[in-house]
Amino acid sequence: MTTIIPSAIRAFAHRRMALSALRTNSSLSVRLARYNAHMNIVRTLEAAGGAQ
Repeated sequence: MTTIIPSAIRAFAHRRMALSALRTNSSLSVRLARYNAHMNIVRTLEAAGGAQ
């Protein structure tokens, strides 16, 4: 049985939010800023070592 790591769940959720941000009805600059903000969180979580 695999262990669920909270940071992995958060990274997955932020990855989904980043993709969702690209599809919203906003200007391109706003969508890109939201995408980059979520992906920075994902990279931080993965760098911490908990998420893979």
